[in-house]
Amino acid sequence: MKKLLIANRGEIALRVVRTAQEMGIATVVVYAEQDRESMAAQMADEAYLLSGDTYKDTYLNEDKIMETVERSGADAVHPGYGFLSEVPGFAQKVIDAGVTWVGPNPKALVDLGDKISARRVAESAKVPPVPGLSEPVQDMRELLDFANSHGYPVMLKRADGGGGHGITVVHNDDELRRFFMNHDALQGGDLQDYFIEKFVDRARHVETQSGRDSHGNFTVYSTRDCSVQRRNQKLVEEAPAPFLPDEVTQRLVGFSQRLFDQVDYVGLGTCEFMVTPSGKVYFLEVNPRLQVEHTVSEEVSGLDLVREQLIIADGGTLTPAPAPRGHSFELRITCEDPATNLTPSSGTLEKITWPSGPGIRIDSGVEEGDTVSPKFDSMMGKVVVTAQNRAAAVARVRRALREMEIEGVPTPQTLFQKIFTNPDFTAEDHPFSVTTKWLERTYLNKTPHATVVGQPASQSGTTGPNAAERRMPAAETFVIEVDDKRVKLTMPEAMLAGMGGGAGARRGDRRPTQPLRGQGLHNADTGDKRDDGAASGVISSPMQAVVTRINVAEGQTVAKGDLLVVLESMKMENYVYAPVKGTVTKIFVSPADGVEAGETLVTLDINGGKNDKTDGKNDNATDQSADGQSAADGNSETTNPTNAQSDDAKKEDVK
Repeated sequence: MKKLLIANRGEIALRVVRTAQEMGIATVVVYAEQDRESMAAQMADEAYLLSGDTYKDTYLNEDKIMETVERSGADAVHPGYGFLSEVPGFAQKVIDAGVTWVGPNPKALVDLGDKISARRVAESAKVPPVPGLSEPVQDMRELLDFANSHGYPVMLKRADGGGGHGITVVHNDDELRRFFMNHDALQGGDLQDYFIEKFVDRARHVETQSGRDSHGNFTVYSTRDCSVQRRNQKLVEEAPAPFLPDEVTQRLVGFSQRLFDQVDYVGLGTCEFMVTPSGKVYFLEVNPRLQVEHTVSEEVSGLDLVREQLIIADGGTLTPAPAPRGHSFELRITCEDPATNLTPSSGTLEKITWPSGPGIRIDSGVEEGDTVSPKFDSMMGKVVVTAQNRAAAVARVRRALREMEIEGVPTPQTLFQKIFTNPDFTAEDHPFSVTTKWLERTYLNKTPHATVVGQPASQSGTTGPNAAERRMPAAETFVIEVDDKRVKLTMPEAMLAGMGGGAGARRGDRRPTQPLRGQGLHNADTGDKRDDGAASGVISSPMQAVVTRINVAEGQTVAKGDLLVVLESMKMENYVYAPVKGTVTKIFVSPADGVEAGETLVTLDINGGKNDKTDGKNDNATDQSADGQSAADGNSETTNPTNAQSDDAKKEDVK
């Protein structure tokens, strides 16, 4: 391997560049116009532009990337995570060109890429999946028979879904019938893309970072716990997975080896499982690539996993994993607002101060002045904290969060501070205090207004644990001295404006922060005065996304809080609810349509026929997640190249 092309972007592209250069391998990076000044493009030996501003035109454009492989003379391709990393056709194109593919063979990608086929692989390997039917949905009777024999709730899951996409939880026969009828009538009769599983509540998401080389050697570099999730996407990961009995760990390792052997897997990958309080282990999926959270496995194993990938792809022998040392946490630093249920955002990074000191590693692909684009991944970096044990690592995370400063865009920093001081999370003797719905139940929406086909309604920003935060006016914080004692003073910006102060006056020329997607620059500062569709009946998309489900029909009467449309953006499903009671007058989109921020999705007659329609340029009526949403407890990221991400990417990964 002499020259490596990285078919990805952001922090993972930079991560691979660094290791390859340490190994004496020349590096080639492809980049979209928005990433022209990225650190990866600057540090690589060569960089080539992919013209366009959509995933399809750039990082998912197989032909352009293969042209760049030939033009650059690269003899190997590393796909990173997300984007094309799990696309068998692209892997085959690379191999057919005589170029080394850094990943498992295309057949393994096929066998593991579809959730139904992955269940069959697990069953053949004698690894128990979650109880369910490993066949596509055929008729209503088989669904009812399964639900009544195994008990509610159950999940209907898309075979090609990933990251919690295409999952609906139903709680009784009526909801199951409604799901069946809605999809047949509204979704184009695509029920054969679905299968059914038992819904397992109160489970932990535990995974193994595994590797297997072409000589048949297998190792587990570490276990990981990834139970702190929102919308079935990981936010905090740790290694090794804590509080696991030895017999459960041994079972996880044995199951992982059986899965890899079954498909003749060559490379690194992650086997994902659900672990119940009784110690049962259920297979979820195999992610056949490197994942965002590989960093914590590196920290506790002392190995460079990208180096391991390149060695294995080049025909070498993997390094057996040593016993874990210490404990490590990874915090994903995303451009998401914790005051609005971690809504993806965008903006310009006006200031970044990363924490430093013992045991702290920063994996980032951004610098001050960079813009987080609404068209690509919202993940800006990862803070990885390692110490001699879990308690010491928790304390070190708290210190790191006090040091970290990011201005210009929202981040989950305040949410992380709450997580790492919550006794449920920090406890050393309660292994199931934190399961995969804990974050949403504790800090995000708690009590939905209504449900439609098992989907929760939003809080509409008026109730729940974050309501006070949402109502707080914008404020500025100053450092002052009182009687020679240094203190911080926080004042509302409205008060400062009246005094002739405020952010602009204090800091001089300051680049304006981009508003949340779905808002135009003309109304970015209108605060609570913005129209969310309640007054006009025009429901617009909050962001660039792909429509994955339409849950209503024209002429249907909806109540406030009923689910209207499901969007997929940045690896995650986003739910658009009715902000007010009304009748659906027109639906402007269909499943699989791509939409831009502000584009009209649905219009409602909210005044009994007296409502005047607008041009649809209003803001949306979206809230992103609530306890009980259509997502499996314990489900996690996988790759779906059609999404509008998504960091692993699939974040981090486009999924």
